[in-house]
Amino acid sequence: MKALARPHVATTATTCPYCGVGCGIRARANPDGTAQIEGDPQHPANHGRLCVKGSALGETTDLRGRLLHPMQRGVDGSLQRIGWDAALDHVAEGFGRVIARHGPDAVAFYVSGQLLTEDYYVVNKLAKGYLGTANIDTNSRLCMSSAVAGHKRAFGEDAVPGCYADLEQAELIVLVGANTAWCHPIVYQRIVKAKEGAAPPRMVVIDPRRTATCEIADLHLPLQPGTDVWLFNGLLAYLFQHGAVDASFVDAHTAGFAQALAAAQADAADPAEVARICGVQLADLLRFYDWFAQCARTVTLFSQGVNQSSSGTDKVNSIINCHLAGGRIGRPGMGPFSLTGQPNAMGGREVGGLANMLAAHMELDNPLHRQLVQSFWQSPRIAEHPGLKAMELFEAIGAGKVKAVWIMATNPVVSLPDADRVKQALARCEFVASSDVVTHTDTNAFAQILLPALAWGEKDGTVTNSERRISRQRAFLPIPGEARADWQIVCEVARRLGFAQGFCFESAHAIFAEHAQLTAWRNQPFSQDGAPAAPRLLNLRGLAQLDRAAYDAMPPLQWPIAADGGTERLFADGCFAHPDGRARFVATAARPPVHAADEAYPLVLNTGRVRDQWHTMTRTGKAPRLTGHVAEPFVDMHPHDALRCGVREGELARVHSRWGALVARVKHGGGILAGQVFVPIHWNDQFASDARVGSVVNPVADPVSGEPEFKHTPVCVEPFPVRWYGFALSRRELAPGDLSYWTSIQGDHFRRYEIAHRERPAECSAWARAWLGVDDQDADWLEYEDHSTGVYRAAHVIDERIEACLFLSARPDLPARHWLAGLFAREPLDESDRMALLIGEPADPGAATGPIVCSCFGVGRNTLCAAIRTHGLETPAQITARLRAGGNCGSCVPELRQLITQVRAEAQV
Repeated sequence: MKALARPHVATTATTCPYCGVGCGIRARANPDGTAQIEGDPQHPANHGRLCVKGSALGETTDLRGRLLHPMQRGVDGSLQRIGWDAALDHVAEGFGRVIARHGPDAVAFYVSGQLLTEDYYVVNKLAKGYLGTANIDTNSRLCMSSAVAGHKRAFGEDAVPGCYADLEQAELIVLVGANTAWCHPIVYQRIVKAKEGAAPPRMVVIDPRRTATCEIADLHLPLQPGTDVWLFNGLLAYLFQHGAVDASFVDAHTAGFAQALAAAQADAADPAEVARICGVQLADLLRFYDWFAQCARTVTLFSQGVNQSSSGTDKVNSIINCHLAGGRIGRPGMGPFSLTGQPNAMGGREVGGLANMLAAHMELDNPLHRQLVQSFWQSPRIAEHPGLKAMELFEAIGAGKVKAVWIMATNPVVSLPDADRVKQALARCEFVASSDVVTHTDTNAFAQILLPALAWGEKDGTVTNSERRISRQRAFLPIPGEARADWQIVCEVARRLGFAQGFCFESAHAIFAEHAQLTAWRNQPFSQDGAPAAPRLLNLRGLAQLDRAAYDAMPPLQWPIAADGGTERLFADGCFAHPDGRARFVATAARPPVHAADEAYPLVLNTGRVRDQWHTMTRTGKAPRLTGHVAEPFVDMHPHDALRCGVREGELARVHSRWGALVARVKHGGGILAGQVFVPIHWNDQFASDARVGSVVNPVADPVSGEPEFKHTPVCVEPFPVRWYGFALSRRELAPGDLSYWTSIQGDHFRRYEIAHRERPAECSAWARAWLGVDDQDADWLEYEDHSTGVYRAAHVIDERIEACLFLSARPDLPARHWLAGLFAREPLDESDRMALLIGEPADPGAATGPIVCSCFGVGRNTLCAAIRTHGLETPAQITARLRAGGNCGSCVPELRQLITQVRAEAQV
């Protein structure tokens, strides 16, 4: 009998939807709605490697929670399904009515780096070229706009000079405000590989926290938050004092050096004073300065720790100044390098997604650019002045100046600073529409119309990564329900507003072709006074005539793109995008953050990501293997600060500022210095009772870029008293009700709830049965209670399979969750399992694997420590050989190093 041939399953080359690294993926759809995911070895951004978030994408493509049909909110707040025609008519009528009464600046769009370039292009075209308003901004304002402003001031255009390949050729790699190991893991792995090579680069990490990135650093400078400009002004002064300025480069290719140097010397001529202000050791500061002066091939990578500041643009320019001074730009192994936060933050900037930009990197305040774009679009009007930046936009909504807003693929009620005011603004807004892939978000609760958009795996278009590389994001999943591409939704509304001629696109390819043609449109040297000038760097002339087949097959390419391909590095010829071809030094005067810590708010709040989650968790929160590493919101603080604040590790604390408050679990050991605290950005009202860090963050923004001060908010931390702590694992969703504290996250076959309350139930058994939904008094119900200690344990079993379990205690030191999670995959439960549930610990001590460290292979802390002790493991590679941990994406390798050090220290004691 012949063996049956396996059916061929098509593999689709696409791009990861997470960070700005832009990793290539090979994806195959499974019949159950999940997908098989692997790295694309042919993609130049990642060469086949993926971080754990990218590897777990196949677990996030199901339809749980998806918005599948247009919905309208009724007067009672409930959502009713409506047809597409009705939904689109509502949006067009809402915008049209407001414009007719109040003019185009009374409407706005707030969009996202999650959109594809084609989506971004049509909504920007509609707003600026047809409605005539520049009130379109993006959540990229919150992460990248300081880099944009810094690039434009220095280079004349928003352009990252280098490429990832420079990391393999550098002598010195400097990471500033970037926990690359967790936030850009594949870039970090390239650095790790370079460090393991024959000529390893030195590596300096400049960050207030000692993060996982520091584990392979040769030097860590834990500078005080907000002191970056002092640090780099001091470096510029040092380079001049020690003859490390490339005078010929400066004279031939730059302008403004004398002014920048004077500003630097005024603030930071004395390294000892710089070290004092920055809070670092003088010897370490001088070592960094000396290395930078010695190493021509230096790459400085910077990210949110630089950008998200009230002086973010100056921080960016202070870094660029040092590279320009030494001529360290445009050649292999050197240059300032902005690590982009979102997958298409750069693509959005290319098509004018920010309120102060036009498409194709042209400027709203340049009349020649406005005329050029309007003539290309043949549009009835063009916005004549910059629009409202993100924070200004929601202030205007709250004040009633903007009366209609369309939000796309983002969640500002969670992500913006002073987020409770954003809530209030949207509650007052006359008309709110939201295009999204999920039904319930903190922001969607305020929308009158919900429009179902395509998600990753279903939509088709392009994205641009941190190194200017345009890659295709291709569909490989069927379109669910009535979802539509964002560009299609925008075009339909534009037609209803009377603009059919400008929005007759039938495909993403047609939009991309128009975008590429606009970048090449009259893109030759010109200036307003007729003097010679450099052409715009963003030029896709080589892609402007792509047919549909060539677009579908388009390989990853770096712009500018001529007929013979892309461009790896910019400025190799020393010619920049300012009219005179010269780069600009920018005089950066150091200044402290606007709000300083004081007696009432003595600690400084820093915010950021955790390793395995993304943004507000609407996607990563679905993947069980991404929830084990960090399962609930926390406030990381130094033990001395915790003692002064009267809070203890493992207990709950309230973190509050002048703007708002949150509740989170106290944690130590995250590399935080005294006087500072750290809270992750991901949790929101869908996953926790009160953990939106945006509600706490101050609303101060950089005056140039408009980017908020996420890294420096004065706060107070105080106890959040409760009578009991607990947790539950349940196969079905539970309603938290009036619990004082709760968090919820997806596990494998269950949801996990961490809970606490100010009052203990009068009858724990009755309360537990009611909360877990156990109505049958004859149910297979296991329970144990010790009134003297306040301990209560219960489990519900159906057909010898655990349905739910609940553990309560007067103290936070509850049983480990990880071995209990394993019981949900076991059928049937045996007597030892039942006894373990009541005792609160596994019958086999080896089953208590501990908190997950390696998410790729599910390896826990206890398992790793035991292997290190038993087998004398001394390197991450040895751990990988024995347990596989660290052998896939490598994101956990810094933690493996920490565990090796810890076990060694314990053995010596």
